[in-house]
Amino acid sequence: MLAIGCDHGGLELKNEVIKHLEERGVEYKDFGTFTPDSVDYPDYALKVCHSVTSGESERGILICGTGLGMSMAANKVKGIRAAVCHDTFSAEFTRRHNDANVLCMGGRVIGPGLACKVVDAYLDSEFEGGRHQRRIDKVMAIEDED
Repeated sequence: MLAIGCDHGGLELKNEVIKHLEERGVEYKDFGTFTPDSVDYPDYALKVCHSVTSGESERGILICGTGLGMSMAANKVKGIRAAVCHDTFSAEFTRRHNDANVLCMGGRVIGPGLACKVVDAYLDSEFEGGRHQRRIDKVMAIEDED
């Protein structure tokens, strides 16, 4: 299952991405927000990230105005590797080389057509392991430092 969430700045794009996920037959859980009323992005980042770290969801997608706030909040959660991607190359390689488990996008940065292609690249790519695992292990070890 895929977890998805947004703030008010990402609501329109989230709704377009959800349509695309449904067309692809991807099972997802929508953690909101559901209205254009102003909300705080860290609240939604936390819901999606906890779904991922608990194992309820395999991966997540977070959308705010730029994708940056969501990625900053998401990367504070132990076990999350969130990446902002607005192109298919980055989305593919953040999975292949970085084993990113949360994709972040900006609703004010990227249009729905490209966003859906970015989502496809993210969902259709798998972690390569090998030499990349050693680097991921080092990144994850940073979480345990004082």
